[in-house]
Formats: sequence, C-alpha cells, structure tokens
Amino acid sequence: MTGPIIAGAPGEAALQLGRWYAEALGLPLLVAVVHPAPAALGSGRVDAEWVADRHRAAEQVLDEARKLLAGTSGEVEYRTVASSSAAHGLHDLAEEVHATAVVVGSGGSTAERLLSGNPCPVMVAPAQPSPRPGTVGRIGVAYVDTPDGRAALAGATRLAERTGLPLRLYTVVADSEASLPFLIGRDAERAFLDTARETYEQALHTAVGSVAGVQSDWRIENGDVVATLAELEDVDVLFCGSRGYGPARRVLLGGVSARLVRRARRPVVVVPRSG
Repeated sequence: MTGPIIAGAPGEAALQLGRWYAEALGLPLLVAVVHPAPAALGSGRVDAEWVADRHRAAEQVLDEARKLLAGTSGEVEYRTVASSSAAHGLHDLAEEVHATAVVVGSGGSTAERLLSGNPCPVMVAPAQPSPRPGTVGRIGVAYVDTPDGRAALAGATRLAERTGLPLRLYTVVADSEASLPFLIGRDAERAFLDTARETYEQALHTAVGSVAGVQSDWRIENGDVVATLAELEDVDVLFCGSRGYGPARRVLLGGVSARLVRRARRPVVVVPRSG
C-alpha cells in the first residue's frame, strides 16, 4: 500500500510514532483530530455555536501537533474529522484515503474499537514510556503459520526492508500447567506439547527462510501468551495478526490482540488478514 500513515491526535506518543512509521516507509503523514459531529436539535436544526466551539478545539489540537512535528521530513497533512466517535472517524478516514496504517495511543477505547474491523493495520503506542523506534534495532513478529501470522510477517518484512532492521519471530506456547492435563493425563499432555513444539519450530524455520534479503531469526517462548509478548523489550515494534489461534489455542496469533496492546511495553502493529 502507498496511502498515508494516519496519526490520531491528541497524544504525543502516537504522533511521534506515526512520524517515525511514515518516515521509515517513505509515506505521507496525515494527522487527524476527530471531533463530535453536530446532532440535530429538532427539525434539522443544530447548535451552531456548539459546532463552532468543537471545531475551534480541534484546530487547537492540530496547532499543537504542528509544533510537535515541526521538522518532519516528507509530506504532512493536518485534518479535522466530524464523527460520532474517534474510532468511527478514523476508520472512515482510513477507507477514504486508502491508508497504509492508523496510529493511535493505547488509552481509552479508540484502539480496541479500531482493532475490530479497521481496513488497514493499526499501530498502538504503549501506555508507558518506550524508547524511540530504531533504538533497539529489531522488529518483532508474533508468528503462527496461519493467514493472520503470514499477514503480520508480510507487514513486518516491509518495514524491515525499508529500515534495514532485522526480524525476530516469536511463538509463545502455553505452559502445560495452563492447560488441562487432568482431562487427558500428564503424559499425553507432555507428548502433545513436544509434538507441537516440533511443528512450531518447523513453521518458524520455514517462515524465516521465506524472508529474502532481511536478516531474521526466531524464538519459541513458554508461558502466558499475552504476558510474554507484552513484556518483550528486545524489539522496537511488535507485529501480530488481528484474530485467530494456533493449534489447540495454545499460541497467540491475534485472538487476544486487544489485551496485548493494553499491556505491551513496545508499540504493537495489529495487521488485518488480507482479503
């Protein structure tokens, strides 16, 4: 995709992250402020004074964004959008401009609502302070060999190609204690996990081999899926799918992406399945 990166304002973290993403991909940056759409008072009338006040407030937010993003390389556009909600307004704008991605903060409900059906990837800035992307020097992918995992890998590969950063693919397998060994027996559970690990290793090896021209490696981690991925600190940004699980629901692809973006220490890009 060649559409702009949309950064939702206000929010310094989202604006700075949006600028980095746009510059890294060589794409325009579109800073958007969503303000409430006018509601009819009756007979089609609206409160013109209230509408004007909301528009002025949105313009003030854009003025602050212009100051914060001064010196940004590449094209930057600033726009106000009237809508019933921030998520709805950003979604409609993304469709209108064929956005490559939408960048928002993790606070409030906007990010979670966007995850449920946005037409393009959603990058969520972490709630806690995070190093500027590029500082760590690695792009992460929460990977399982499904359409969602492959979509996440494709998005991460594109960023890696543009930045020269290496990739690291992660598969997180739930500890046996997190499953129900009392239903099938611990020996059977252990045998299943051993077989599953071999399957995941082969899938990761194949995925890494499919990424040409980008340095990449992989890891299998054990533990709670969301907690393990949320605590990652050896990546600048983590890509994951928007929905779905791996075999026996023991590995993340995207079914818990909403919980992940709330807790992650690093920016998370949730990639929708193409088609």
